[in-house]
Amino acid sequence: MTKIAVFDLDGTLVDSAADIHAALDRLVAARGLPGFTRPDVIGMIGDGVRVLVTRALAARGQAFEEAALASFMADYEAEAAVLTRPFEGIPAVLDSLAADGWRLAVCTNKPEAAARRLLDALDLSARFAALGGGDSFPVRKPDPGHLRATLAAAGAGHDRAVMIGDHHNDVRAAAGCGVPCIFAGWGYGAAHMAEGAPVAATPADLPAIMATLAR
Repeated sequence: MTKIAVFDLDGTLVDSAADIHAALDRLVAARGLPGFTRPDVIGMIGDGVRVLVTRALAARGQAFEEAALASFMADYEAEAAVLTRPFEGIPAVLDSLAADGWRLAVCTNKPEAAARRLLDALDLSARFAALGGGDSFPVRKPDPGHLRATLAAAGAGHDRAVMIGDHHNDVRAAAGCGVPCIFAGWGYGAAHMAEGAPVAATPADLPAIMATLAR
């Protein structure tokens, strides 16, 4: 059975907060509203773009609008890789895992087109057998069906799978799918979101932890 490592994207593979922050600031500035702090933005990330925009507008006393979502997505997708980069150590770890026989995939609540465009811009796409975006399937994390469908798209089962993510949505999707999860301690999620999952302090810690979880 193939070993497969399924990674979350924002806050796990890539440090994307700066570009998301900039796009949210442009969204509210166009409405004559003040921008956000970086901690504000990090606290909004993880539940998909519709929730992100809803939270941003609510924080400025505004109701959600489909037009705001469309505006944000068009703007963000055009500027998604200006400041975003893989977290330090991620490319080397992906290489190491691939050399050790791991198949790799991405399961993210970011819309698939935006996620694919970002991975392409960062020259990461070719490393992954599948990408399950937030709109790729009828459900998204924390629903375990999102992870299950991503595994299927990668041609793998859950018996030797490991999920890596920085949000309780990753932990809960993995638990519901019967897949072990490693919490990305370098990411955006607060420590309590690990909910008992083993924590990797840095990407370099992943291979040793993964070796104990998918035998």
